[in-house]
Amino acid sequence: MKIKLTSIYVDDQQKALAFYTGVLGFKAKADFSNGPFRWLTVVSPEEPEGTELQLALNDNLAAKAYQQAMLSQGQPALMLFTDDIKVDHERITANGGAFAMAPTQVTGSTIAQVNDGCGNLIQITELARW
Repeated sequence: MKIKLTSIYVDDQQKALAFYTGVLGFKAKADFSNGPFRWLTVVSPEEPEGTELQLALNDNLAAKAYQQAMLSQGQPALMLFTDDIKVDHERITANGGAFAMAPTQVTGSTIAQVNDGCGNLIQITELARW
């Protein structure tokens, strides 16, 4: 058994696609519609056949409430991992990303949080090398 897909709720799929591809550097994987429903996923360019991230529209009350509660509590909706948080912080900032938390050392790692502009905080983590 393996994880092939995970989802994050967004308030605007087109804006989310622009952020996750243009700012974070992911690649679009699937994008098709059926009436008002749009299936939209991105993947890491480092693992194009790896786990897909679905950018799911928060068009139901439960999804919207969950997303808003997580954001209001400062809780990241997604955690990404990097080998060099300083380089990624500089690249994401240069691409227009707005960091809610600059890279900060915590026990066992360095973390940063970027706002995706679609209702979510995204945590980026570099694990400490012992």
